[in-house]
Amino acid sequence: MVETRLPRNPKSKEWLAKDHSLQYIADYKPFNFVDGEGVRCSLYVSGCLFNCPGCYNKAAQNFHYGQPYTQDLEDKIIEDLSQSYVQGLTLLGGEPFLNTQVCLKLVKRVRKEFGHEKDIWSWSGYTWEELMKESSDKLELLHYLDILVDGRFLLAKKDLTLQFRGSSNQRIIDVPQSLQTGKVAIWDKLVH
Repeated sequence: MVETRLPRNPKSKEWLAKDHSLQYIADYKPFNFVDGEGVRCSLYVSGCLFNCPGCYNKAAQNFHYGQPYTQDLEDKIIEDLSQSYVQGLTLLGGEPFLNTQVCLKLVKRVRKEFGHEKDIWSWSGYTWEELMKESSDKLELLHYLDILVDGRFLLAKKDLTLQFRGSSNQRIIDVPQSLQTGKVAIWDKLVH
């Protein structure tokens, strides 16, 4: 039996990080090659309300999953990012935009320590268009990103051949260019 249920669709500002996030981390994976371009340090935050059927990280939908975010973990991420061969930081989960307390603290420190020498990627179940109408903390987080992979995972559009995304509705967005032009600009290194 194939599941036909769709992910949840929140109204604008319906889900706020302050109401849901427990500031837990599902996982931290330093020096990986799968969560964006180049060698990356990936922080998986806990908690997501989209509940996409077929989610590859179902355990991380629970806001109680994993361990609390700590200063020690943040310091370790910064230390790992300081390696010359690391291209940047990736935020995923869970839902980074429902964990803005953790994500904003970290991205602000990354920019303070490295400027734009390291890039910042994030995956989100929110679409770009939804984020444009969202709470100020979500918009602030978006402004720190270089790349956003947007949109809910849709089982009916699952395609394992796609670059850095699981379903064909998702986009790899160049955030600075999109913010500058006021329209979605797709990452210029998109292959498929």
